[in-house]
Amino acid sequence: MEQAAGILRRIMAETVAQTLKRLPPEELPQAAWDYAAGQAVAEKTRVVGCEGKTLRVEVADANWRTQLYSMAPQYVARLQPYLAVERIEFEIAGSAQPAQPTSAKRGQIWGTKSSQSLHSQEKGTHEGHRKRRSLRRRPG
Repeated sequence: MEQAAGILRRIMAETVAQTLKRLPPEELPQAAWDYAAGQAVAEKTRVVGCEGKTLRVEVADANWRTQLYSMAPQYVARLQPYLAVERIEFEIAGSAQPAQPTSAKRGQIWGTKSSQSLHSQEKGTHEGHRKRRSLRRRPG
């Protein structure tokens, strides 16, 4: 049974990778986030940009931001096969700047072991698209 589960996970990962490789570059960040975050989180968030090695994700409120920051290392690990990201910034919808995390780990980049500042000084203009693809993880 465990062997079958491993085979299915490998097939799923290969299928997702092939599908993501076919997407236009401007759609890749949102589609990869949708897959990595899972359906429940993807439906309540959206990618607002991908600059350098930072993925910027908009969230509804501070509670969502806090919860997602705590899971950032897992999200980064799931995203890395598809996007060259090392960190994720979660922004509260309607705010102009990424929100500062409220954890004791304030000086660290979320999602990595680096000790650089959370917020990059450089901001690009590449905006992620809201187009959703059927890449969401299925329960099971």
